[in-house]
Amino acid sequence: MPTETSDPRGGSRRRSPNAPRGPITRETVLHAALDLIDRDGVDALSMRRLAEAVDRDPMVIYRHLPNKAAVLDGIAELVLAELDVDASDPDWANRLRVVARDFRRLALRHPRAIPLLVTRPIGIPLGSQPLSVTKPLEGVLALLTRAGFSDTDALHVYRALFAYLYGHVLNELQEVVERPDETDDVLRLGLYRLPLADFPTVRRLAPVLAAYDGAAELERGMDILLTGLTTAMHTPGRGSATLAPPPRNRR
Repeated sequence: MPTETSDPRGGSRRRSPNAPRGPITRETVLHAALDLIDRDGVDALSMRRLAEAVDRDPMVIYRHLPNKAAVLDGIAELVLAELDVDASDPDWANRLRVVARDFRRLALRHPRAIPLLVTRPIGIPLGSQPLSVTKPLEGVLALLTRAGFSDTDALHVYRALFAYLYGHVLNELQEVVERPDETDDVLRLGLYRLPLADFPTVRRLAPVLAAYDGAAELERGMDILLTGLTTAMHTPGRGSATLAPPPRNRR
Protein backbone atom coordinates (compact mmCIF):
# COMPACT_ATOMS: atom_id res chain seq x y z
CA MET A 1 0.00 0.00 0.00
CA PRO A 2 1.38 3.47 -0.82
CA THR A 3 2.85 5.38 2.12
CA GLU A 4 3.38 9.08 2.78
CA THR A 5 6.85 10.64 2.47
CA SER A 6 7.94 14.19 3.13
CA ASP A 7 8.28 16.60 0.25
CA PRO A 8 10.98 19.30 0.48
CA ARG A 9 8.54 21.78 -1.05
CA GLY A 10 6.15 21.21 1.84
CA GLY A 11 3.38 18.71 2.40
CA SER A 12 3.77 15.07 1.49
CA ARG A 13 3.61 12.80 -1.51
CA ARG A 14 2.47 9.23 -1.87
CA ARG A 15 5.28 6.73 -2.08
CA SER A 16 4.93 3.80 -4.47
CA PRO A 17 5.46 0.42 -2.76
CA ASN A 18 7.69 -0.53 -5.72
CA ALA A 19 9.81 2.62 -5.57
CA PRO A 20 13.51 1.82 -6.00
CA ARG A 21 15.85 2.35 -3.10
CA GLY A 22 19.26 3.93 -3.43
CA PRO A 23 20.56 6.32 -6.11
CA ILE A 24 18.35 7.08 -9.10
CA THR A 25 19.90 6.47 -12.51
CA ARG A 26 18.64 6.88 -16.06
CA GLU A 27 18.10 3.13 -16.26
CA THR A 28 16.14 3.14 -12.99
CA VAL A 29 13.83 5.82 -14.34
CA LEU A 30 13.34 4.00 -17.65
CA HIS A 31 12.50 0.71 -15.94
CA ALA A 32 9.93 2.53 -13.82
CA ALA A 33 8.49 4.17 -16.94
CA LEU A 34 8.25 0.82 -18.72
CA ASP A 35 6.50 -0.72 -15.71
CA LEU A 36 4.03 2.16 -15.72
CA ILE A 37 3.32 1.77 -19.44
CA ASP A 38 3.00 -2.01 -19.16
CA ARG A 39 0.41 -1.49 -16.45
CA ASP A 40 -1.50 1.62 -17.53
CA GLY A 41 -0.51 2.43 -21.13
CA VAL A 42 1.48 5.18 -22.82
CA ASP A 43 -1.17 7.85 -22.25
CA ALA A 44 -0.82 7.38 -18.49
CA LEU A 45 2.86 8.29 -18.54
CA SER A 46 3.76 11.75 -17.27
CA MET A 47 6.85 13.15 -15.62
CA ARG A 48 4.83 13.65 -12.43
CA ARG A 49 3.67 10.05 -12.30
CA LEU A 50 7.16 8.87 -13.13
CA ALA A 51 8.55 10.90 -10.24
CA GLU A 52 5.98 9.32 -7.94
CA ALA A 53 6.94 5.86 -9.18
CA VAL A 54 10.57 6.34 -8.17
CA ASP A 55 9.63 8.36 -5.07
CA ARG A 56 11.62 11.41 -6.06
CA ASP A 57 11.01 15.06 -6.84
CA PRO A 58 10.27 15.56 -10.57
CA MET A 59 13.44 17.62 -10.91
CA VAL A 60 15.43 14.45 -10.26
CA ILE A 61 13.81 12.87 -13.33
CA TYR A 62 14.72 15.86 -15.50
CA ARG A 63 18.38 15.45 -14.61
CA HIS A 64 18.40 12.11 -16.40
CA LEU A 65 15.74 12.62 -19.09
CA PRO A 66 14.89 16.17 -20.20
CA ASN A 67 11.31 15.53 -21.31
CA LYS A 68 8.66 12.92 -22.00
CA ALA A 69 9.90 12.41 -25.57
CA ALA A 70 13.29 11.39 -24.19
CA VAL A 71 11.56 8.94 -21.86
CA LEU A 72 9.63 7.37 -24.74
CA ASP A 73 12.81 7.06 -26.81
CA GLY A 74 14.50 5.45 -23.83
CA ILE A 75 11.69 2.93 -23.40
CA ALA A 76 12.04 1.84 -27.03
CA GLU A 77 15.75 1.45 -26.36
CA LEU A 78 15.08 -0.57 -23.20
CA VAL A 79 12.59 -2.94 -24.85
CA LEU A 80 14.78 -3.62 -27.90
CA ALA A 81 17.69 -4.39 -25.59
CA GLU A 82 15.81 -7.61 -24.76
CA LEU A 83 16.23 -8.85 -28.36
CA ASP A 84 19.43 -10.75 -29.10
CA VAL A 85 20.62 -12.01 -32.49
CA ASP A 86 23.23 -14.79 -32.51
CA ALA A 87 25.17 -13.93 -35.65
CA SER A 88 27.40 -17.00 -35.24
CA ASP A 89 24.60 -19.47 -36.02
CA PRO A 90 25.53 -21.35 -39.24
CA ASP A 91 21.83 -21.92 -40.00
CA TRP A 92 20.74 -18.43 -41.03
CA ALA A 93 17.14 -19.42 -41.77
CA ASN A 94 16.65 -21.08 -38.39
CA ARG A 95 18.22 -18.09 -36.64
CA LEU A 96 15.84 -15.67 -38.36
CA ARG A 97 12.97 -17.86 -37.17
CA VAL A 98 14.34 -17.72 -33.61
CA VAL A 99 14.59 -13.93 -33.86
CA ALA A 100 10.96 -13.81 -35.02
CA ARG A 101 9.78 -15.92 -32.08
CA ASP A 102 11.82 -13.88 -29.61
CA PHE A 103 10.42 -10.65 -31.03
CA ARG A 104 6.86 -11.93 -30.64
CA ARG A 105 7.52 -12.95 -27.02
CA LEU A 106 8.98 -9.51 -26.38
CA ALA A 107 5.83 -7.94 -27.83
CA LEU A 108 3.58 -10.04 -25.61
CA ARG A 109 5.61 -9.02 -22.55
CA HIS A 110 5.26 -5.34 -23.38
CA PRO A 111 2.15 -5.02 -25.59
CA ARG A 112 1.47 -1.40 -24.68
CA ALA A 113 5.04 -0.35 -25.40
CA ILE A 114 5.35 -2.05 -28.80
CA PRO A 115 3.91 0.89 -30.82
CA LEU A 116 6.85 2.95 -29.52
CA LEU A 117 9.25 0.65 -31.35
CA VAL A 118 7.59 1.63 -34.62
CA THR A 119 7.50 5.36 -33.91
CA ARG A 120 10.59 6.04 -31.76
CA PRO A 121 13.05 7.46 -32.36
CA ILE A 122 12.16 9.34 -35.57
CA GLY A 123 14.36 11.73 -37.52
CA ILE A 124 17.61 10.58 -35.91
CA PRO A 125 20.58 9.45 -38.05
CA LEU A 126 21.40 5.76 -37.71
CA GLY A 127 24.73 6.43 -36.04
CA SER A 128 23.09 8.64 -33.40
CA GLN A 129 20.45 6.12 -32.38
CA PRO A 130 20.79 4.13 -29.13
CA LEU A 131 23.03 1.09 -29.47
CA SER A 132 20.26 -1.34 -28.53
CA VAL A 133 18.12 0.03 -31.40
CA THR A 134 20.92 -0.62 -33.90
CA LYS A 135 22.01 -3.94 -32.38
CA PRO A 136 19.41 -6.12 -34.21
CA LEU A 137 20.50 -4.54 -37.51
CA GLU A 138 24.14 -5.42 -36.81
CA GLY A 139 23.23 -8.96 -35.77
CA VAL A 140 21.07 -9.77 -38.79
CA LEU A 141 23.49 -8.20 -41.27
CA ALA A 142 26.42 -10.10 -39.74
CA LEU A 143 24.42 -13.35 -39.77
CA LEU A 144 23.43 -13.03 -43.42
CA THR A 145 26.71 -11.75 -44.84
CA ARG A 146 28.54 -14.59 -43.09
CA ALA A 147 26.05 -16.96 -44.71
CA GLY A 148 27.03 -15.60 -48.12
CA PHE A 149 24.39 -12.97 -48.82
CA SER A 150 25.58 -9.86 -50.59
CA ASP A 151 25.62 -6.70 -48.48
CA THR A 152 22.69 -5.25 -50.40
CA ASP A 153 20.58 -8.39 -50.15
CA ALA A 154 21.33 -8.79 -46.44
CA LEU A 155 19.89 -5.33 -45.89
CA HIS A 156 16.83 -6.17 -48.02
CA VAL A 157 16.23 -9.28 -45.91
CA TYR A 158 16.58 -7.35 -42.65
CA ARG A 159 14.04 -4.77 -43.77
CA ALA A 160 11.60 -7.40 -45.03
CA LEU A 161 11.93 -9.41 -41.81
CA PHE A 162 11.28 -6.54 -39.44
CA ALA A 163 8.55 -5.05 -41.61
CA TYR A 164 6.79 -8.40 -41.29
CA LEU A 165 7.48 -8.74 -37.55
CA TYR A 166 6.22 -5.27 -36.68
CA GLY A 167 3.13 -5.81 -38.79
CA HIS A 168 2.49 -9.22 -37.28
CA VAL A 169 2.76 -8.22 -33.63
CA LEU A 170 0.67 -5.06 -34.10
CA ASN A 171 -1.98 -7.14 -35.84
CA GLU A 172 -1.89 -9.82 -33.14
CA LEU A 173 -2.23 -7.26 -30.37
CA GLN A 174 -5.37 -5.95 -32.10
CA GLU A 175 -6.99 -9.39 -32.21
CA VAL A 176 -9.40 -8.73 -29.37
CA VAL A 177 -12.35 -11.05 -28.79
CA GLU A 178 -15.41 -9.07 -27.74
CA ARG A 179 -17.35 -11.93 -26.15
CA PRO A 180 -14.99 -14.81 -25.21
CA ASP A 181 -17.81 -17.01 -23.89
CA GLU A 182 -19.96 -16.65 -27.01
CA THR A 183 -20.11 -19.73 -29.26
CA ASP A 184 -21.30 -17.88 -32.36
CA ASP A 185 -18.18 -16.50 -34.05
CA VAL A 186 -19.97 -13.50 -35.56
CA LEU A 187 -21.14 -12.46 -32.10
CA ARG A 188 -17.83 -13.41 -30.50
CA LEU A 189 -15.90 -11.00 -32.69
CA GLY A 190 -18.56 -8.30 -32.76
CA LEU A 191 -18.94 -8.71 -36.53
CA TYR A 192 -22.70 -8.33 -36.25
CA ARG A 193 -22.03 -4.60 -36.37
CA LEU A 194 -20.79 -4.89 -39.96
CA PRO A 195 -23.56 -4.69 -42.59
CA LEU A 196 -23.73 -8.06 -44.34
CA ALA A 197 -24.24 -6.40 -47.72
CA ASP A 198 -20.99 -4.46 -47.38
CA PHE A 199 -18.82 -7.07 -45.64
CA PRO A 200 -20.00 -10.47 -46.88
CA THR A 201 -16.51 -12.00 -47.01
CA VAL A 202 -15.47 -10.86 -43.55
CA ARG A 203 -18.74 -12.15 -42.10
CA ARG A 204 -18.37 -15.46 -43.95
CA LEU A 205 -14.82 -15.91 -42.66
CA ALA A 206 -15.83 -15.36 -39.03
CA PRO A 207 -14.83 -18.94 -38.02
CA VAL A 208 -11.37 -18.47 -39.56
CA LEU A 209 -10.93 -15.08 -37.92
CA ALA A 210 -12.07 -16.45 -34.57
CA ALA A 211 -9.54 -19.29 -34.79
CA TYR A 212 -6.62 -16.84 -34.98
CA ASP A 213 -3.46 -18.25 -33.38
CA GLY A 214 -0.66 -15.70 -33.11
CA ALA A 215 2.14 -18.24 -32.77
CA ALA A 216 0.92 -20.35 -35.70
CA GLU A 217 0.35 -17.23 -37.80
CA LEU A 218 3.91 -16.09 -37.14
CA GLU A 219 5.31 -19.46 -38.21
CA ARG A 220 3.23 -19.47 -41.37
CA GLY A 221 4.44 -16.01 -42.29
CA MET A 222 8.05 -17.00 -41.64
CA ASP A 223 7.56 -20.12 -43.80
CA ILE A 224 6.46 -17.88 -46.67
CA LEU A 225 9.27 -15.37 -46.12
CA LEU A 226 12.05 -17.95 -45.77
CA THR A 227 10.77 -20.09 -48.65
CA GLY A 228 10.69 -17.01 -50.84
CA LEU A 229 14.24 -16.08 -49.87
CA THR A 230 15.54 -19.59 -50.47
CA THR A 231 13.77 -19.88 -53.81
CA ALA A 232 14.93 -16.45 -54.98
CA MET A 233 18.57 -17.13 -54.20
CA HIS A 234 21.04 -18.34 -56.78
CA THR A 235 24.75 -18.83 -56.31
CA PRO A 236 27.09 -17.19 -58.85
CA GLY A 237 30.48 -18.68 -59.60
CA ARG A 238 32.16 -16.74 -56.81
CA GLY A 239 29.84 -18.31 -54.29
CA SER A 240 28.13 -15.26 -52.84
CA ALA A 241 24.42 -15.78 -52.29
CA THR A 242 22.44 -13.26 -54.30
CA LEU A 243 18.71 -12.73 -54.54
CA ALA A 244 17.49 -13.11 -58.08
CA PRO A 245 15.38 -10.11 -59.13
CA PRO A 246 11.66 -10.86 -59.44
CA PRO A 247 10.12 -10.86 -62.91
CA ARG A 248 8.76 -7.47 -63.91
CA ASN A 249 5.43 -6.92 -65.59
CA ARG A 250 5.77 -6.15 -69.26
CA ARG A 251 3.88 -3.24 -70.66
